[in-house]
Amino acid sequence: MTLPLSHYLPIATTLLSIIFAWTIYQRYLLRGRSGNHLLWWTGGVLVYGMGTFAESYITLLGQNPVIFKFWYIVGALMGGAPLAQGTVWLLLKERTARRLTWALVTAITIPAVLVMLSPLNAEVLELALPTGRALGWQWIRYLSPFINTYAVTFLIGGAILSAVRFNRAAKGGGQGADLARDRFFGNVFIAVGATLPGIGGMASRLGYTELLYIGEFFGIILIWLGYWFNIRRRAGNRAAPAAG
Repeated sequence: MTLPLSHYLPIATTLLSIIFAWTIYQRYLLRGRSGNHLLWWTGGVLVYGMGTFAESYITLLGQNPVIFKFWYIVGALMGGAPLAQGTVWLLLKERTARRLTWALVTAITIPAVLVMLSPLNAEVLELALPTGRALGWQWIRYLSPFINTYAVTFLIGGAILSAVRFNRAAKGGGQGADLARDRFFGNVFIAVGATLPGIGGMASRLGYTELLYIGEFFGIILIWLGYWFNIRRRAGNRAAPAAG
């Protein structure tokens, strides 16, 4: 059976995620302990890539119980939460970030264990595209929106808040205006890029998983573009701090 081109997008998304994660990790090595947010972003992009890797595997080789549960945990369950935790470490006090880290790890671990223990619907598992409907314990799916809400609040909300702040700084003029404008555009790209997989995820729940693949592909591109704007330096202009 010939699959639509969109079904192969997760392969490209996985490769982009690996390169992007390595780029962020290299910056973390330069920053050390002051770059804890970069370590979380590295892990977040890798989780992003692991989710699309599972989708790639399913596209090429078909589904099986192990790969499906792996996909559900790293893709449908964790999603953008590790990336959001990077924003938590960047914007909030260390004590608050640590507490939220423990809360997030707990909130992910419990549903993940339940997913591993859940029986599967063999008929749904035979479909070419992964869907949460394959879980035998469907009530587990009601747990993921809490994690997704956390991700939206801090990843998208944090990017929007930063964009507003940098936009004000850019309009104020002065030596740091150009850098602030870069940070503004960077956070706008991140906010939009982080939104696309969420839209695709909602479409996937309705049976349109292809839109999830498209959203993930363009989402990682926009997030990477936003990251580049946030770390960009302009010669002779250092008044505005880099977000990364």
